[in-house]
Amino acid sequence: MAAMPALLSGFAPIWILTAIGYAAGRSGLLGAQAESVLGRFVFHVAMPAALFTMVSGSRPAAFAHPSMAAFAAGTALVTALGYAVGRRYFGRERAEAAVGGMASGYVNSANLGIPVAVHVLGDASFVAQVILFQVLLVSPVILTLLDSGTQGGGPAGGGLRRMLTMPVRNPVIMASLLGVAVSAVGLRLPAAVTHSCDVLGAAAVPTALITLGLSLHGGPADGTAGTDRAGADRAWAEGTGRVTGRVEVGVVVALKTLVQPLVAFAVAGPLLHLPDHQVLAVVLCSALPTAQNAYIYARQYGLDTGLARHSVVASTLVSMVTLSIAAWTLGPSR
Repeated sequence: MAAMPALLSGFAPIWILTAIGYAAGRSGLLGAQAESVLGRFVFHVAMPAALFTMVSGSRPAAFAHPSMAAFAAGTALVTALGYAVGRRYFGRERAEAAVGGMASGYVNSANLGIPVAVHVLGDASFVAQVILFQVLLVSPVILTLLDSGTQGGGPAGGGLRRMLTMPVRNPVIMASLLGVAVSAVGLRLPAAVTHSCDVLGAAAVPTALITLGLSLHGGPADGTAGTDRAGADRAWAEGTGRVTGRVEVGVVVALKTLVQPLVAFAVAGPLLHLPDHQVLAVVLCSALPTAQNAYIYARQYGLDTGLARHSVVASTLVSMVTLSIAAWTLGPSR
């Protein structure tokens, strides 16, 4: 299959860097607080720099393209389903259900989507639109749910005040908004500033993957505070309790790797009648696995990281098959 080398080249950094993080965690090389420190570095420093660089040099008007409507439809439906299933069937509170929704519909568009798009589609222009869509529209919604779900409970005015001031308090949203402002006014920043942001932002993805690998080794920082290892193993085996069970991960991975691309195909093909190459782009991007951002967000907000962590790993493995099938059935050689 012609697309297989591209898929393997895209997946290789994910597995290698995650494995390095796991090995570092298992050996204790980086110390007991490595996962916590690196997670904060990604969320507060590297990721905002990467998002600012990306958004400030883009044109958000590209969202008006019909292809984006098809991708957005699949993302919105699956994210909402992931959130609703977590709330109704797995007893998740609002914030943890938001992580489930993100794990169900937020695609790994950067470090996996770009190489796959370049090799399979021939260019990464649609992936760039997907990245902006997730950064500017999906992330703020998820982060609002996380913020309100972890800080709520006060008076109504306080909750409204927190929501209105969240862009100022959240570095991811603030960096995105600053990027939009720079793009809108056509401001050209000094080369020293842009280069510094580029260098810093380049650390976001590899550090996030190292942090993800550290979390796979387990320990107190794995998001299961208050649950001993034996209890965690029992909860995993039973699929119940505060620790993520196989059933919940299976549902999230099915939504991510099967339902989302199928919805995108239905909208792009039978409904909007887009050209074949656009249908392929929409389905491929929708079939990408869960982004490690879901784990980073859960980690930052002090939530159970099990669902995000296992969804990233499992969906990445499953998507090697689903992406290959999509490229084979919808590609020009079919």
